[in-house]
Amino acid sequence: MYDDILLPVAPGGEADDAIPHAASLAERYGATVHVVSAVDTAVDTLVGPRSGAFSERVEAAAEARVEAVTAELEAAGVETVGSVVRGEPLDVIENAIDDGADIVVMPSHTRRGIRRLLLGSVTEKVVRVASVPVVTVPMDDDEAEDRGDESGTSNADDDGEAPR
Repeated sequence: MYDDILLPVAPGGEADDAIPHAASLAERYGATVHVVSAVDTAVDTLVGPRSGAFSERVEAAAEARVEAVTAELEAAGVETVGSVVRGEPLDVIENAIDDGADIVVMPSHTRRGIRRLLLGSVTEKVVRVASVPVVTVPMDDDEAEDRGDESGTSNADDDGEAPR
C-alpha cells in the first residue's frame, strides 16, 4: 500500500514525535522513508553583511537534522533516503508528493485559539492540498516549551518547518 513515506523535518527542529510513526509504517509496509528538510528560500532575500552566513547556518542545520533523523531510522532497520531541498516548505512537500510519496507523516502542535490563528501551520496547509494521505502526529506545545523553545520548536513554526 505504501512504498514511499515522506517525513518532512525542520532545520534545527526537535519535533521528533512523527519519527516513530514513520518507522512503524515503513516496517509494516516494507517502505522507504524519505526524510526531507526544506531550506526556505525566503532567507535568500535577506540583505546585509550577515545574510549569507545566516543562509549557510540554516542550510547546515537542515543537513544536520536530516542526517540525525536518517541515522535514527536506519538504526531501527528502516530503509531511508535523506535530502535537503531549497524552497518554501509547502512547495518542497508538494513536489515530493508529486515525485511519488504515497503518504506524508509530520508533526503538528496542539495550539488553540489566537496562537493557532496567528502562527498558522505548514502541516495544516499540507493536509488541505495533499493528494495523498497525511498522518499528523500531535506534539504538545507545553512539552516543546519545556525544552526551552519559545515558539514550540527551535527556529521553526508550529509544525517543525522553517518560518516563512
